[in-house]
Amino acid sequence: MHESWKAFLDSEFKKPYFKELSEFLHDEYERKVIFPPKKLVFSAFTTDLAKVKVVILGQDPYHTPGAAEGLAFSVPSSQPVPPSLINIYKEIDADIGCHTNLSGSLRRWQKQGVLLLNTVLTVEAHRPKSHAGKGWETFTTEVIAYLNREREGLVFMLWGRDARNKKALIDTSRHLVLEAAHPSPLSAYNGFFGCKHFSKCNEYLAEHGLEPIKW
Repeated sequence: MHESWKAFLDSEFKKPYFKELSEFLHDEYERKVIFPPKKLVFSAFTTDLAKVKVVILGQDPYHTPGAAEGLAFSVPSSQPVPPSLINIYKEIDADIGCHTNLSGSLRRWQKQGVLLLNTVLTVEAHRPKSHAGKGWETFTTEVIAYLNREREGLVFMLWGRDARNKKALIDTSRHLVLEAAHPSPLSAYNGFFGCKHFSKCNEYLAEHGLEPIKW
């Protein structure tokens, strides 16, 4: 984790809800196959807090072996590009002309200040949403509230119902909130395709004197 998150994370880790979550996760990792690997659960927080410009909020990690790496929608470059990310790339291409990633890894976005965060940070193998309701939602609510409070002029992309539920935490007079359906093949045609979030994001960043993201 990046040093810039230390005070916030240390505070959260001491709270009763997180201690309960930690006990649950310890048992799950001991008895079952859980993704991502323990060392990657907090990968999103290797992004320097001071450099965050965009927050992409998804649901929970990929539940198939080798895919989840602790960054929402991203997979290691050795893995096939998942269907949700294929749809994200399609929307970028339709919106701004092309995307720059050569694989399913979104670390290039992360290096530019995109916080790739899921609402739930762990999952049991082949059981999507199996760790929902265990405490992660409380944690990510605190993360969004902290970003809203501590930063100015962020772009929040909320994709899917779980992510959109966080909208009430964000002061829309100080930040840009972009909402859409989840890019999953099951829902992408219900409002993700055509959302133009990527151009809207870059227009907002440029208006605030910030470097647009090279999507």
